Amino acid sequence: MFVVSLAFADLVVVFYPYLLVLYAIFYDGWALGDTQCKVSSFLMGLSVIGSIFNITGIAVNHYCYICHSFAYDKLYSYPSSSYTVAVVVVHFLVPMAVVTFCYLRIWVLVIQVRRKVKSELRPRFKPSDLRNFITMFVVFILFAIYWAPLNLIGLAVAINPPAMAPHIPEWLFVVSYFMATFSCLNAIIYRLLNPNFQKEYKCIVTSVWPPRLFHTETSRGAEGLKSKPSPGLNNN
Repeated sequence: MFVVSLAFADLVVVFYPYLLVLYAIFYDGWALGDTQCKVSSFLMGLSVIGSIFNITGIAVNHYCYICHSFAYDKLYSYPSSSYTVAVVVVHFLVPMAVVTFCYLRIWVLVIQVRRKVKSELRPRFKPSDLRNFITMFVVFILFAIYWAPLNLIGLAVAINPPAMAPHIPEWLFVVSYFMATFSCLNAIIYRLLNPNFQKEYKCIVTSVWPPRLFHTETSRGAEGLKSKPSPGLNNN
């Protein structure tokens, strides 16, 4: 499985980015446009990352097979389970632990600073800094709430599939899956809690709507010219 995945990662580079690079070398310059440049760079980076992770997986597999041969069958008897455990630990539990530690330390410092603000002339934190911190903290808490059930269910089932899988209700998995999709609401949270995001949203909206407003005003102006031409409209 690891070797096939590694081969696929290498073939992605060979059949697309390398061909474009050879084309550019042959014609002494890149003439395929910005989009092709970005796509080929993305695929090349994705291939390199995939190759590194596959090589790492192969090394771990060989290590367990040779140095821990008695435990190898237990570790690799459920390939999908091992993958699920690795994904949950590396991509959810470890990042959540790091973020939790960082925010706990920040909260301790914020509380200490607030206690000393009365006796100091200049507080260490600006109100905008505190708002930004609170916004990202709320986003982190909601992200953990949205994704924790699905990851914990997957981890519990992956550790012991025969024993745990029958005890997980299907409705619970469905609910946890849809909870994970609620993380798309973060943009609304940014809008509600941070004035900077409110300003940027207004800029985006105003940059999108003027062409339509201009089209509407132009249509109205054209109708006015047909019905009642006047110098004022020409000046407008």
